[in-house]
Amino acid sequence: MTYLLGIDLSTTGAKAILIDDRGQVIASATSEYPLSTPHPLWSEQSPQDWWRGASHSIREVIANASIRPEDIKGVGLTGQMHGLVLLDAHNQVLRPAILWNDQRTASQCAEMTRVVGAKRLLEITGSPALTGFTAPKILWVRDNEPDIFARVTHVLLPKDYIRFKLSGDYAIDCAEASGTSLLDVKKRAWSMELLSLLGINPDWLPRVVEGPQVTGTIHSEAAEATGLRAGTPIVGGGGDQAAQAVGVGAITPGIIALTLGTSGVVFAPTGEPFIEPEGRLHAMAHSVPGNWHLMGVMLSAAGSLRWFRDTFSPGSSYDDLLAPASAVEPGSEGLLFLPYLTGERTPYPDPLARGAFIGLTLRHNLAAMARSVLEGVAFGLRDSMELVKGCGLGQITQVRVSGGGSRSPLWRQILADTLDCELVTVNITEGASYGAALLAGVGSGVWASVQEACDATVRVLTTTLPQPGVVERYQRIYPLYRSLYPALKPTFPLLG
Repeated sequence: MTYLLGIDLSTTGAKAILIDDRGQVIASATSEYPLSTPHPLWSEQSPQDWWRGASHSIREVIANASIRPEDIKGVGLTGQMHGLVLLDAHNQVLRPAILWNDQRTASQCAEMTRVVGAKRLLEITGSPALTGFTAPKILWVRDNEPDIFARVTHVLLPKDYIRFKLSGDYAIDCAEASGTSLLDVKKRAWSMELLSLLGINPDWLPRVVEGPQVTGTIHSEAAEATGLRAGTPIVGGGGDQAAQAVGVGAITPGIIALTLGTSGVVFAPTGEPFIEPEGRLHAMAHSVPGNWHLMGVMLSAAGSLRWFRDTFSPGSSYDDLLAPASAVEPGSEGLLFLPYLTGERTPYPDPLARGAFIGLTLRHNLAAMARSVLEGVAFGLRDSMELVKGCGLGQITQVRVSGGGSRSPLWRQILADTLDCELVTVNITEGASYGAALLAGVGSGVWASVQEACDATVRVLTTTLPQPGVVERYQRIYPLYRSLYPALKPTFPLLG
């Protein structure tokens, strides 16, 4: 039997899964590691913790599966995007990695916009300069830690540090590189124009590859640390959202991947590069060679429900919390929820945005509030969907939903009614790590293409259709939801 390994370096832990050449998940293991917030708005992790976690998970998953390492034909990588890892000339880590959710770089983003020009930056990278992206983090180190900056020899992103530890290679896939603010997205190559304007040495950057492309093989030291066979090929892989899309089969235009995790993502594949004129959607390369995608991101999706449960009903299961909410009429008796608990990205790139309940009365109970949270998140995801539709990319035929929130039948129905489209779940629950394993299968010759890999492994399990009467009700409520952010925005900076 042939096996494939997918490694997902998330913010909370390193996950390894093994699948066979029929797409069956054989074993899975996760090793957690800590997150550091040394100052307000900072978010950092130790790359050494990532390597220890990944090594442990790989060893555990091989042991749990009771297979021979030589039967693993390929390794795929995915993980948290945008993080900054700096290495010196001896390949030693210079400082803790600055993560995707770190917010310290507002002044560097302003500098990038001024130096490059907002329009030109959008033309090249497909997105405005955002605090989460990699390039402003490099500039922050230049401005605040010049001694460290002077010693930089290599710039890597989180999963690509694991690649280096496994093989000694410096490489990054197109999808991951799209989130650095340094890639020419249309050309799928580093932008020499941007690097020159920003004073970033191009020799620091890893080579850019396609998702299924082999970048190197497991070397002897990594084989000893992980239990893998030396010489096992490693492919480019993908940033977490692109790999997630591969894992659910959202690889062609018309099939949307909707991730209902802590954050919420609307991922729309495109057959050619398309940049949303105002930069409200991220335009990025896909892990599928020759393909791109548009992506909208809301920062608190299922995270909003978790906050609500932990604050108002601690200790409750989500099933117990949401069962009474299913009896509440659509619209939650006039109660609206703004899900901006950690700021927002799409369609409002506003780190100061705040969450709110609007319309509370004495009639509203816990059930109505819980339903309004589900509806508020659904409206926030519709914001991204409306932007995708506005780009004129053709008909949306299906939305494939995944993530922890997708396990709720009530939430799936609310999403189908709010988005007015067919919503399906698929047989894959491992998400990005599964997509990374499929990419490894393509790179190692198990499947001839990403399309063939998805056709062979991904199947629709459940279908949720919109209810016409409820759709009409949400159509009337949605403009009210849309009016709330502009009305409340002036108050956000004053709240401290």
